[in-house]
Amino acid sequence: MNAPQKITFERASTTGPTPPDLAITVRDERFNRDDTPRRWWAGEPFGTAWHNALSATFPRGEAFFIEAVKAHREGADPKLDAEIRAFVKQEINHTREHIAFNKLAENAGYDIKAIDKRVEELLALTKDRPAIANLAVTMALEHYTAMMAHEFLANPQHFEDADPEVRAMWRWHAVEEIEHKGVAFDTWNHATRGWSKWQRWKVRSLVMLSVTGRFFKNRWIDSMGLLAQDGITGWKARWGLLKYLVVSPGVLRRIFPAWVAYFKPGFHPWDHDDRELIGLYEGEFQDALLPAE
Repeated sequence: MNAPQKITFERASTTGPTPPDLAITVRDERFNRDDTPRRWWAGEPFGTAWHNALSATFPRGEAFFIEAVKAHREGADPKLDAEIRAFVKQEINHTREHIAFNKLAENAGYDIKAIDKRVEELLALTKDRPAIANLAVTMALEHYTAMMAHEFLANPQHFEDADPEVRAMWRWHAVEEIEHKGVAFDTWNHATRGWSKWQRWKVRSLVMLSVTGRFFKNRWIDSMGLLAQDGITGWKARWGLLKYLVVSPGVLRRIFPAWVAYFKPGFHPWDHDDRELIGLYEGEFQDALLPAE
């Protein structure tokens, strides 16, 4: 592992309320190079299926995020330009580690090729789309990763009984998603600086609604497919996954207020400064946090 590279920005207020003392640390970590239990999420299939389905989308998805943000860096002030470079470095590392994790899932007997193929086909549809549209989609999906990252770090119940190596990987990823949660949004503000506030709000809100529908539809299909590979189908599969997502630990129920906040006029991801979770991750994580309900 290379030494963490910390990049601190003294930010002007031209693109949003990103904390002026924000530090983005590129942690070049390695995980999941050995075997992992098939049902790594507490020996239970539903959490395992949901996170395996998410991870299967990350290599292509994060490459898309990188290109969408980089496409709008021209003319950015030096601070935003540096943030974009740090964002890219973090996302490249995330891609590498999820490729490794996905290989372990395949080694455990899960076929995730159909998920990867669906992502490839969906991304192919973006090739002829205006670059600003891809940035709007990236901004919405980055809000999803930030919401889930906050929830995973704030409530240890989500991973407390998971395989330790896999838990470490998801926590590491979550920390860096929190750190760079404003980069795509600030890049959007830079790229649309000639737009009216109304136009900005309208486009990002409509895109979030579209992204939300596709995100949950596709992740549900993907998770159902993985559960079927575990011999779990029909109502048992649907109820088990729904219970995991909205009851206990209930990640979707818990992130709903943060999702609604995205539609507030004048919203910015750093309206909620949750960097204390990063400090807890780097310190006495388990002893410092309140458990989930």
